[in-house]
Amino acid sequence: MLDSAASAEIAQQIARSLLKTGAIKLSPANPFTWVSGWRSPIYCDNRSTLGDVQVRSQICTAFAAVIRSKYPDAEVIAGVATGAIAHGMLVAEKLGLPFAYVREERKEHGLKKVVEGAEAAGKKVVVVEDLVSTGKSSTNALLHLKEEKAKVLGMVAIFTYELDEARKKFEEQGAELTTLSTYTALIEQALADGYIQPGDVEALKKWRSAPDKFLK
Repeated sequence: MLDSAASAEIAQQIARSLLKTGAIKLSPANPFTWVSGWRSPIYCDNRSTLGDVQVRSQICTAFAAVIRSKYPDAEVIAGVATGAIAHGMLVAEKLGLPFAYVREERKEHGLKKVVEGAEAAGKKVVVVEDLVSTGKSSTNALLHLKEEKAKVLGMVAIFTYELDEARKKFEEQGAELTTLSTYTALIEQALADGYIQPGDVEALKKWRSAPDKFLK
């Protein structure tokens, strides 16, 4: 299912907070280099929001509202390791629900678990993610939960770059993704608040249309 933002107002508020805390940095003139080797005018690390009590609470409250509205029968909240563990646990606490987290890969020793914490098998699970970029790690977490016989209701994330690659991965799984904010909302807010200039918008849009070819 296609990505949808929680609401235009929430998307705007969260975008402003991500910029304020430095969780998202924009630098069209001097692009960042991702671990993948991609050159990008945007860098996102939503762990920075955990250091701001007000923003941390804002994100938790927004997540809880989305889950109550869209998934009122949720039985377990699962965070994607490692970036979404803290946010997921805060949401689970606010909703009074059990919490689990999903490893990137199954452990090779001990109980060889890929899902830690609350039992997910047979349970209706909502997955919390901090960032959706290409969608690979996010949809991988959904697959792990399904392999463990969890009934995955959907995923909620703080932010998405809105890349076509991610959209296709979620569509292939028939999974629903709802984000608190989006790349589109962020660029609009960054321009309104003076983080970027009108001349930067074209480069930012160009990157999203073909991120693997940017500056090549």
